[in-house]
Amino acid sequence: MTEKILAIDDDDELYTLFGQLDNNIRHIEKQYNVRVVLRDENIKIIGNEPEISDASKALQALVKMSRNGQPVNNQTIRYVTSMVADGAEQELAELGGDGVCLTSSGKIVRPRTLGQKRYLDEIKNNTIVLGIGPAGTGKTYLAVAMAVRSFREHKVKKIILTRPAVEAGEKLGFLPGDMQDKVDPYLRPLYDALFDMFGADRFGQYMEKGIIEVAPLAYMRGRTLDEAFIILDEAQNTTSEQIKMFLTRLGNESRMVITGDITQIDLPDARKSGLVEAMNILKGIEDISIVRFSEKDVVRHKLVQDIIKAYEKFNERSKNHA
Repeated sequence: MTEKILAIDDDDELYTLFGQLDNNIRHIEKQYNVRVVLRDENIKIIGNEPEISDASKALQALVKMSRNGQPVNNQTIRYVTSMVADGAEQELAELGGDGVCLTSSGKIVRPRTLGQKRYLDEIKNNTIVLGIGPAGTGKTYLAVAMAVRSFREHKVKKIILTRPAVEAGEKLGFLPGDMQDKVDPYLRPLYDALFDMFGADRFGQYMEKGIIEVAPLAYMRGRTLDEAFIILDEAQNTTSEQIKMFLTRLGNESRMVITGDITQIDLPDARKSGLVEAMNILKGIEDISIVRFSEKDVVRHKLVQDIIKAYEKFNERSKNHA
């Protein structure tokens, strides 16, 4: 058994690092099979090499991330330990900074993984961005945050969010209510993100003034959208014709973000996804960027990451046996 000492002078940093009831440290101990104890403002790591070395790298990375405004929680620890395993923990220094924007509750929206940071950088630097990846990677939420930032900085005059209304087992015509009532369930995740950014009252005011539009994709036909930040969500469920129609709505001084998960295509009759086709057609065009997320970028519950990995393994086995 050997030991290593890490000196941390700030009591707040120590509290953040250890977490409530030392929960954060317990995760580190379990991950690396070490003991971590606090001794006179020093952290002592007890165990065997190379586990002590990896645990030390993870703890130092978590301290730096905390100083940059990142939360230290189960998701952060999972991400950091995966980066240490890849020998890429030094790259984590890129995370942090001022963030994207403030929510209505005063929370700073920041990228929590390097994949998310790359996504935000591409949105800043390109007119059209395709964000492709599994559920829980923040594709839609971060796109909405960037739309809100652009609006607050007077770079755009409108925010337009849209989704294809794919019928999942029920025909829209048989659902109760008027057309808005019928499509609202499809658009609910977009409403939720905007509520978080603006607050319910401000969101309602902007909707009434037409500054914010949340509508099914079919409502975009025939329009030219100038000075707008336009987000197409769940684009894996568009047809080739629909995504082409959407892309050609782009007007002057506008930006587009298209998000989707090509492993969750719900189109009927095995129709080809317009998003998959667009990824191939648009590849290499200047001012259009395609960003791919991985399971490492999942910022929801740990089980979401495990579920994604399990399905990837299952699909790979199915291909091999086909």
